[in-house]
Amino acid sequence: QVQLVESGGRLVQAGDSLRLSCAASGRTFSTYAMGWFRQAPGREREFVAKISWNGGFTNYADSVKARFTISRDNANRTVYLQMNSLKPEDTAVYYCATPRSSFSALTEVPGSVAYWGQGTQVTVSS
Repeated sequence: QVQLVESGGRLVQAGDSLRLSCAASGRTFSTYAMGWFRQAPGREREFVAKISWNGGFTNYADSVKARFTISRDNANRTVYLQMNSLKPEDTAVYYCATPRSSFSALTEVPGSVAYWGQGTQVTVSS
């Protein structure tokens, strides 16, 4: 059974940096793409960033490009989201996600994601 456990969310001030972690278990981590989505209060869940199974491809939402960096450590079965220059509009619950099939891309459509973590709250004060 695939399990994703996020951590690292907390209250920070605008301009601060924060790193989120997602620890995966239940299958071979190194053959699956990983990604991050977020959901702000009253809004739909949205794509943030994704990374291919081998780390060779990444993609970001325009709203976080040049501020956020996704990376993965296959030896430790963990994916990270480094968030710099945080803004109040980055406030949301951040979710880790992964697809059902190995060696396939992670969709950027929340409704089509196979597996989710429980989420971690990031709050950015102005």
